[in-house]
Amino acid sequence: MRTKIVAGNWKMNNDKKESKKLIKDLKKAIKKEKLKNTRVIVAPTFVNLSASLKAANDSAIEVVAQNMHQAKNGAYTGEISADMLKAIGIKTVILGHSERRTYFNETDESLAAKVDAILENDLETIFCFGELLEDRKSENHFAVVESQISNALFHLEAGAWKSIILAYEPVWAIGTGETASAEQAQEMHAFIRSIVAKKYNQEVADAVSILYGGSVKPANAEEIFSKPDVDGGLIGGAALNVDDFTGIIKAI
Repeated sequence: MRTKIVAGNWKMNNDKKESKKLIKDLKKAIKKEKLKNTRVIVAPTFVNLSASLKAANDSAIEVVAQNMHQAKNGAYTGEISADMLKAIGIKTVILGHSERRTYFNETDESLAAKVDAILENDLETIFCFGELLEDRKSENHFAVVESQISNALFHLEAGAWKSIILAYEPVWAIGTGETASAEQAQEMHAFIRSIVAKKYNQEVADAVSILYGGSVKPANAEEIFSKPDVDGGLIGGAALNVDDFTGIIKAI
């Protein structure tokens, strides 16, 4: 059975005090939930990782990083390496988020290098990808998603996929006024699983968790999570509110 995952990406939100409070409130809330085969993840900013790890201690909450540089060290002002993250207890890193691709010009090639660094350091990644509105309207969305996955991940050996979580972001349905249905989510997730199976085998494809990152909220979470190939969500704004995030966890 694939692991269910609800991951909250806090992006550039919450100072140290706010991060600690949100984790404290979340710890209280999820005590009431039965988290069978479910991982609850939060991704604070770099400066709040240590405080968040401490706040989440002795709980089911996992703290992960929002990004990582592929180099071990060097003249990369403002960047963070795998060794630095491991030294404070981080085990998982989000890579390839649509905002990183759009605002910071991350490419499939640079992300492939980051994935390699993740694996070399025995870390895990939540790897993000997804098509833009023009891709969806031109019916090129399957090709775009397949290209992003194959360019960044299909050089890996099958065994490496135990450290990969996929996160599909329909960028066209985030803040555009367009709405993605649960059926559209399932259609893409099933396609993603099929291309992994084609490249490797059905066992690898069936084992990988695929998260949906298209504006999941308590009101739509249960319908989306009910789809057979949707294994959870990468949550943005709703993860900053403990009631909303708990409602999404409850839905899974």
